[in-house]
Amino acid sequence: MEQRHLGHTGLRVSRLGLGTLNWARDTDEQEAADQLKTFWEAGGTLVDTADIYADGGAEYLLGRLSESLVPRDDLVIATKAGSVLEPDRRVDGSRRHLMAALDASLARLGTDYVDLWQLHAFDRHTPLEETLQALDLAVSSGRARYAGLSNFSGWQLAKAATWQLAAPGLRTRLASTQMEYSLLQRGIEREVLPAALDLGVGLLPSSPLGRGVLTGKYRHATPADSRGASDHLAPFVAPYLDEPAGRIVDAVTTAADGLSATPLQVALAWVRDRPGVTAPIVGARTAQQLRAALSVETLSLPDEIRRALDDVSAPVHHYPDHDWSTL
Repeated sequence: MEQRHLGHTGLRVSRLGLGTLNWARDTDEQEAADQLKTFWEAGGTLVDTADIYADGGAEYLLGRLSESLVPRDDLVIATKAGSVLEPDRRVDGSRRHLMAALDASLARLGTDYVDLWQLHAFDRHTPLEETLQALDLAVSSGRARYAGLSNFSGWQLAKAATWQLAAPGLRTRLASTQMEYSLLQRGIEREVLPAALDLGVGLLPSSPLGRGVLTGKYRHATPADSRGASDHLAPFVAPYLDEPAGRIVDAVTTAADGLSATPLQVALAWVRDRPGVTAPIVGARTAQQLRAALSVETLSLPDEIRRALDDVSAPVHHYPDHDWSTL
């Protein structure tokens, strides 16, 4: 699999990442082992997880498998911290919480360091400089090789990067930002993606298949074994089952028929090759689904098809998102 640099860093990662959101919940240990082995044998290196996935179960499972199945040095392990399951708080970006969370992640993963440590979301109750100090401490202490963000808006990303450049004592620069991005969700193109490109921050798209909808499986009905039929994930899929999304899925299906490819391959190739994208994170439930995603490695979309998909999925951007001087 082709390798790409993560933003303006020396870290090289596979241009598809393996997500573990389903591990230790919908994906058991044997299935997770099959996924990891399949991914590694295909040349994949970037594996994404978080301390909150399955309440730590995904990290624990990844740690077991990376110890027994795949050499640790062959993987680029990325994890996230900051999300909390408290009734009155969803995010805790305090230095106290983050450093404790990192140590707990390392214990579950069975490793001395993670390659990429990311803040899961912006905490408006904690001074940003304090949060960034935790990133700096993680890298300077060797517990993380690189640091990044997740689910930060454009102004939050720019503010964090500016703090890191300007604040005395902060030396760690942002390597990545992980955001939802697909033909069904192009909202980051308003501010986040331009900021990331300008700052040299690599983009790691999550849900690159539109929460599974871009595979075409929901065109006529909701499959019984799909996320859309799951009690805990149906609300996650539902926003992408409306009429506008259906038109985009139809266009993807038409493009796939013309290329003798699958809708999954077309949708994944589109986001993989967008400007600023380093590696989409594929969150498969089974090894069979993962193999289908990995088959995109040999596909590049013709310019005319890419432009057609751009047009049919184009978000409405008005002032001030366009450059005022060109209006």
